[in-house]
Amino acid sequence: MHRARLPFCLLAAVFAIGATSPGRAQSPASPPPAVGVVEATRRPITETSEFLGRIESVNRVNVVARVTAFLEKRMFVEGAELKAGDELYKLERGPFEADLETKKAQVAQLQATLENAKLTTARAQSLLGGPAGQQSTYDAAIATQRSLEAQVQAAQAQVQLSQINLDYTDIRSPIDGKVGRTAVTEGNVVSPGSGVLTTIVSQDPMYVTFPVPVRQALALRERYATRGGFKAVVIKLRLPDGRTYGQTGQLNFVNNTIAQNTDTIMLRGGIPNPPLFDPATTGGAVRELTDGEFVTVLLEGVEPVEVLAVPRAAVLSDQQGDYVFVVGADNKAEQRRIQLGQSTTTVASVIHGLAPGDKVIVEGLQRVRPGQQVAPGPASALIQASMKPSATDAGPQIDGSVPGAAKPVGKTP
Repeated sequence: MHRARLPFCLLAAVFAIGATSPGRAQSPASPPPAVGVVEATRRPITETSEFLGRIESVNRVNVVARVTAFLEKRMFVEGAELKAGDELYKLERGPFEADLETKKAQVAQLQATLENAKLTTARAQSLLGGPAGQQSTYDAAIATQRSLEAQVQAAQAQVQLSQINLDYTDIRSPIDGKVGRTAVTEGNVVSPGSGVLTTIVSQDPMYVTFPVPVRQALALRERYATRGGFKAVVIKLRLPDGRTYGQTGQLNFVNNTIAQNTDTIMLRGGIPNPPLFDPATTGGAVRELTDGEFVTVLLEGVEPVEVLAVPRAAVLSDQQGDYVFVVGADNKAEQRRIQLGQSTTTVASVIHGLAPGDKVIVEGLQRVRPGQQVAPGPASALIQASMKPSATDAGPQIDGSVPGAAKPVGKTP
């Protein structure tokens, strides 16, 4: 029985000696994860706020008839651009021409009577020095003459009124602009009560109006009031198909009343709307902006501002808000809660939570835990390049927005 146990005991002793042998190395501990870091630095960024707006014509005219007459001819092409003074409609002129001649005849008749009255007055005045002269006769002649002078003036006013009515039969465009479709065709009787015959809207420049939530309007006022007011911002537009409009505009009006149903205040700016092509090749002017069109308004600061910036990829979020990891003492990762400002798809501006020079972890974040030791190194060249100021931006990133409010975006200069 002792012999059967001996091999087992020897085998156990051999394993025990091998486990404690100084010649065998213990399994090494896991090295700290390698991470890429960048320093939080100040860089210029253009402050931009985004709103939904609508294009409006600066001038709009509803053309109506001023007299009652038959519509003889329409003189314009629907949808064409017109100049001020271009003819729109011709109304029947005959009755108005006859009325004008009648009024002129009445003036001529009264003027002849007035001439005779003046002769009578002169004779009565000459007889006043003789025995046949009477003061009453002279006074009556003077009164008749003045009465006829007043009648001539009234008749001349009637001539002017008839001339005005005759001129109203020739309806012309009061402004430069694009004419719409006609509401009345030839052969119909039109009058001041017929309503709008057609509408003309001006084309260049155009207005863009957009409502701004009061809370954001106060922030805009605080941001730009001391930098030049309206001159501190420019207006850029994003068209319905996503393209950026090539012209920039200028803010020129803030309404004096807040809309109570939406708690917004209306802002307005002017923006050029030149023809896209040579009108000679297109048969008329073709323009980008159209009255009533919905657009996205980008209210952009003229001068860039310095902000503390980090790569957008370094920013993480949870239920408590935004945060980043920074490399602290002894190369240990620290979690920092931050408040974001204007941001882009590649760069995030930090209002609170970081200081210039902080080493922010931007690569290898999936292996980092708070308090964990890391092996920091420079971030990739692509990340480093994204932190350099550029003339264009891949697209806006919305941060720090208020639910239901227009959201701010940023654009690097």
